[in-house]
Amino acid sequence: MRQTLIAFAIATTAAAVTSVAVGAPQNQRAAIEAAVAAPTRTLANVARDGARHPVETLAFFGVEPDDTVVELYPGGGWYTEILAPYLASSGSLWVAAPMPNGVKGVQTLMAKDAATYGKLRVASFPAGDAKVPDGAADVVLTFRNIHNWHMGGAKNAQLAFAEAFRMLKPGGTFGVVEHRLPEARPDGDQDKSGYMKTSTVVAYARKAGFEVVGQSEVNANPKDTADWAQGVWTLPPVLRLKDQDRAKYEAIGESDRMTIRFRKPA
Repeated sequence: MRQTLIAFAIATTAAAVTSVAVGAPQNQRAAIEAAVAAPTRTLANVARDGARHPVETLAFFGVEPDDTVVELYPGGGWYTEILAPYLASSGSLWVAAPMPNGVKGVQTLMAKDAATYGKLRVASFPAGDAKVPDGAADVVLTFRNIHNWHMGGAKNAQLAFAEAFRMLKPGGTFGVVEHRLPEARPDGDQDKSGYMKTSTVVAYARKAGFEVVGQSEVNANPKDTADWAQGVWTLPPVLRLKDQDRAKYEAIGESDRMTIRFRKPA
């Protein structure tokens, strides 16, 4: 019953999705497009734009050029390469991850190109000595990380959502992209597959205090059945099976993903 109510609550926000995405000012979208086209981006990252839809995703989340943004678990800096030039003039960007390994990729970018990444600030996550201050952020973003938090245990995942809530100003946005598991599948499939149910993600968010603003299907992939022997890592870009059925998995493409915009109540 609880999951049914969550699913209903999500469904009732569907009408808001179009207005949120389309309502982004044209100059804001143009600025995102310019950042995506930045010559400083790594060519291998640019090659994945068709699978990750950065312009549409950031427009849906309503990220503005003068925002203070926190990117959680930035990995090698795929989105950092877009967010840094986008926020360079009037905004600010934090990256937050477990120290020191979680920020090594971004620190490599900073060392290589101080002109683009010199203003970027690094913080520990979950909060440690070098944390993002309470209520400092207009937007917190996380891309394909919730499954890792969840696989570390529900308590660990809930702490991550609570930390995102703590960082945000009242009225701030928490933008989530995550590999999506069909709701009919057993909950236990979330423990090892790398896929998460939308209802599980929403439950974590609501428990932390967030409201659902809306969902977008911009990162959906109906070819992904989410039932692979090696989990989500069977598909590109990881291709864990290497050359075994490689053409099949490349034809499917990257995972089916939920894209949800949450809000910290004002």
